[in-house]
Amino acid sequence: MPRTLTSLATIAFLLGSASATAQTGADESLRLNDKGYFQGPAVNVLAFSNWYDGLFADSKISGIEIIQQGLRNATNGDVRLSATPGQWDAIGALVDRKVDAQAGVIETTLRYAEHDFRYVIRAERKGDAVVVRVLLDKPVPQALAGKAGFNLEFLPSAYFHHGYMADGASGIFPLYPNSAMERIETRNAASGRSEGPGAEPLPMARGLRFVLAPEDKARRISIDSDQPVALYDGRNQAQNGWFVLRSVLPAGKTGAVLQWTIAPQADAAWLRAPVIAHSQLGYAPDAPKVATVELDRKDMRRPPLRLLRVGADGTTNPVDTGGAREWGDYLRYHYLQLDFSAVREPGLYVLDYGDVRTAPFRIAADVYADAWHPTNDVYVPVAMDHMSVNEAYRVWHGDSHRDDARQAPVDHEHIDLYRQGPTTDTRFKPGEHIPGLNVGGWYDAGDFDIRTQSQYQVIRSLADAAERYGLDRDTVSIDWTRRHVEMHVPDGKPDMAQQVAHGTLQLLAQFDAVGHAIHGIVEPDVAQYTHLGDAVNKTDGLPYDAALGVGAVKDGWSGTPDDRWAFTSKASALNYGSIAGLAAAVRVLKRQDDALAGRALETAERVWAQEQGQAPDMFRHGNTTGGPLDAEMFGAAVELLRTTRKPVYAKAVMALWPKIEPAFAFNAQTAVAAIPFMPAAYRKAMIPAVRKWQAESEALAKANPFGVPITTGGWAGSGTVLNHALSAEALHRAFPDIVGRDAMFRGVAFLTGHHPASDISFVSGVGTVSKEVAYGNNRADFSFIAGGVVPGVLVIKPDYPENHEDWPYFWGENEYVVPEGAAWIELANAANRASGGQ
Repeated sequence: MPRTLTSLATIAFLLGSASATAQTGADESLRLNDKGYFQGPAVNVLAFSNWYDGLFADSKISGIEIIQQGLRNATNGDVRLSATPGQWDAIGALVDRKVDAQAGVIETTLRYAEHDFRYVIRAERKGDAVVVRVLLDKPVPQALAGKAGFNLEFLPSAYFHHGYMADGASGIFPLYPNSAMERIETRNAASGRSEGPGAEPLPMARGLRFVLAPEDKARRISIDSDQPVALYDGRNQAQNGWFVLRSVLPAGKTGAVLQWTIAPQADAAWLRAPVIAHSQLGYAPDAPKVATVELDRKDMRRPPLRLLRVGADGTTNPVDTGGAREWGDYLRYHYLQLDFSAVREPGLYVLDYGDVRTAPFRIAADVYADAWHPTNDVYVPVAMDHMSVNEAYRVWHGDSHRDDARQAPVDHEHIDLYRQGPTTDTRFKPGEHIPGLNVGGWYDAGDFDIRTQSQYQVIRSLADAAERYGLDRDTVSIDWTRRHVEMHVPDGKPDMAQQVAHGTLQLLAQFDAVGHAIHGIVEPDVAQYTHLGDAVNKTDGLPYDAALGVGAVKDGWSGTPDDRWAFTSKASALNYGSIAGLAAAVRVLKRQDDALAGRALETAERVWAQEQGQAPDMFRHGNTTGGPLDAEMFGAAVELLRTTRKPVYAKAVMALWPKIEPAFAFNAQTAVAAIPFMPAAYRKAMIPAVRKWQAESEALAKANPFGVPITTGGWAGSGTVLNHALSAEALHRAFPDIVGRDAMFRGVAFLTGHHPASDISFVSGVGTVSKEVAYGNNRADFSFIAGGVVPGVLVIKPDYPENHEDWPYFWGENEYVVPEGAAWIELANAANRASGGQ
């Protein structure tokens, strides 16, 4: 049974403080715990608990890793083939990992197949250190001599404003990269440089013993090696590079060819500061309200968790809420919870727990009313491709990609999950300019590609939001003739309708140009793909003509082959997804742009008829060729039915339902949208799936303290939370006797601060404290785009929840993706309506 923290709170706090103080002299040695990593006071050392998962290559989660005083500050301890490898440089493949808990040893076997190079990294505890050895059965291959070395990478933001020592000689970690470079003959294609010779950084320091941050025990790490060690700054090669310590493997030797003794500074007295997870946005009076305190498991202190009402004169008055309860353990932390749902009085509040106090948040009926405005007013306009976008004194970007696009080469796999099959499936030859694609659409994410799957997802989200909630906000001026956008300037037209039109223009352009939906349009090489800054500078804006020399311009054509590529292999799933987007757009565009609405509907119905009359094209690759075929077909049928009310689409919906029911959780919103246009038997057939969904939702609510599905893959789960919350809202509308509102409100709270690792809102600019350092196209400035939604909490296996606010380049935690922005507009408005806000 849960127990409350009331009368004994003060005594417990004092006893906990005394206990923490008494641990100062405790044993600081490391042990290999039952989760498969080395653990000591305030220190963890992981040895291949994580490995490169293949999602966009090196994501800085692998190899030997160090977590010190709650911060993962080192990763990628592994044999690499250069001093500062780039994101797409070669990585040894994991062959085997063995944990000997009794001996305190983890051995990991890896292999570079191309070079027939196999090696073992052995990590063994030794007092307060971990001894890491590289073991070889055969010498380093001659082709890798002088190249293969053991690297360990250190998070730059953790060592800004800190020093280091190399064999006693001192140095300071630079805030900005400024170490010397060496010119080499061959440019590394993964470096991000598109022109000129190659260059590699020279060491900042050398030695056999390094001590990082000797002045700060929270970051102090010592490394002793039997081979020379060099310190590099990887940011000279790429802005997302890290500081790297590296020892080249000696040639001609076998056995233990290299040994490092790694000793992160332990601290038996350290306790992680409590985090009071809560919604930074606040709560509606009748919404569920739960605050969750995340605690170091060693922290036995139990001061009261208090809700304080803030007065106009700055006074704070405690509100009677009852006591917090022990929730229990989740991942590596212990949790307490306070349910203050009974507090309904509007006002400004804070929470405090011991020395920790939150930023202020509101309780108000209209707390959700404007939560979607930053996304509408800023994030979505900034994401508009093929337009120049201006905000008062600031130019966000110019009219980008006017030279779209060239036909992608056949049998080509792109680094960003695109692939062209053995034919073009168009009338265009590889490399030939495809006219008409340089219109509409949004940048997919922190990069600049137009991913078709994202385009139709956004159209459907925005159309649903505009239609269901009557959104007519007008703060953005869009002029397609001038290809120009002015933010915060009304133009007399609803922003939602204009954004839907912008996405519709891109989908129609694809059908007009090649006759079917394409995978997307993306940069042709790493140099353009890694571009940071204004997208207008990536290309010259002129279509490529192979007859002209590089740099030559004639009659509006250019000899510079910098145009983006269109990946065009036929995929019926993309056609159906685009049909759904076009059909949904029609309902919003009517009476705003009847001509565009007419084109959208004609195309949607024509392509539906074509697809239904032929065998499907099943080309699949990555996440760019549509969702499951049945789900995309179902979505198309539902949206056509909603728009036209034609019986042929109702018949298709009913026929597809048995195939959709097994994956109901992913299709619930679409299934519910069809109910008003279907016979009663359809709704009745859904009830078993709805009951199953509700049972699973209730189980999810108990699986962690936050009551939402928390994913554990290489991309964090804000999108999953959004989908679950929106599904709950849709099912509550259609089946209020089965599904309640709480799951929707839990999703809103999670996205705005009630989650593991911190209490920050994952929607930039929404809530008192929100993401201010994110992976947008302005990430090099350590900045944000208001209204963007980041992936959020990434669980570093086995038990470490992480979201960095000090380093934007963790794309799996911090990268904005445009469908999530559109989904947030839906969810914020759903919460507003459910709470009676205006």
